[in-house]
Amino acid sequence: MKAALLKSFGSPDAFEISDVPKPVPEAGEVLVRVHATSINPLDYQVRRGDYADYVPLPAITGHDISGVIEEVGPDVTAFSPGDEVWYTPQIFDGPGSYAEYHVAAQGIVGLKPPSLSHLEAASLSLVGGTAWEALAVRASLQKGESILVHGGAGGVGHVAIQIAKAMGAKIFTTLRKQDFDFARRMGADVLIDYETENYVEVVMRETGGHGVDIVFDTIGGDTLTRSPDVLAQLGRVVTIVDIEQPQVLINAWGKNASYHFIFTRQNRGKQDELSALVEQGQLRPHVGAVYPLADIALAHAKLESRNNGIQGKIVIAIVPSDSSNPHG
Repeated sequence: MKAALLKSFGSPDAFEISDVPKPVPEAGEVLVRVHATSINPLDYQVRRGDYADYVPLPAITGHDISGVIEEVGPDVTAFSPGDEVWYTPQIFDGPGSYAEYHVAAQGIVGLKPPSLSHLEAASLSLVGGTAWEALAVRASLQKGESILVHGGAGGVGHVAIQIAKAMGAKIFTTLRKQDFDFARRMGADVLIDYETENYVEVVMRETGGHGVDIVFDTIGGDTLTRSPDVLAQLGRVVTIVDIEQPQVLINAWGKNASYHFIFTRQNRGKQDELSALVEQGQLRPHVGAVYPLADIALAHAKLESRNNGIQGKIVIAIVPSDSSNPHG
């Protein structure tokens, strides 16, 4: 089978399209013909060597899959050949998604939402599971609460806005002015231009000095330090960013704030929760650009560049017929 093989850590050009053996499912596993995958910040972090101790080379990386089950191993009862499925491979535990086939434990695999294409489903698996765990599991977002989503036009951000809206929250978000209409369509209530506005001032003005119940950080920087300035009492901060910059959290004490650090866990339950939102019309991922597997380096470079102009996700079409509107 064809795969984008990472032979050394470094720039996007470190990938090499290679022929590798097709995997064989063992007990409790399914073999999936991968139709589409996508690019996440985690993917370029892995590629450049941020997690080198956990990724032996050469490696097949990638963390989203939508495809069709081709074969099932012994003891598989939940699926049959021909089922359309989607999931996030187990991170740092075996090959990833940048290949024509993938083997996965049946417990992390879910049936693909019928209303989503493979391109759309591949764009949602990791970011959707991450946003669900952050908001529903860790932050315990409740109906009537308010949330500030940093980076509302990004891959995780635009999904988080939709999930928060489905849960009955009032949503503030930071983004560029040119993305306002997009975020408004996703369900955001208060739009903050981070290039020209101070989000602390906007949030406190719009909440009458009360602050928001939850801050969802997808951007890093000094967000953890500044979050107490916009939090209500007993507020929660959830971050998905591994931040090297030291943070000062002394002001969180006065707010009785809690901080949650998220590294998404894989399971079918989250996939099924997301599928339910999709089929209820409350969640729809946005595909901002599509590349073929042969252009995996271009896709990585595009996502990694600052202000790349992409709304939503960059998707990789593994099955050529699934590719449409290449490069957005």
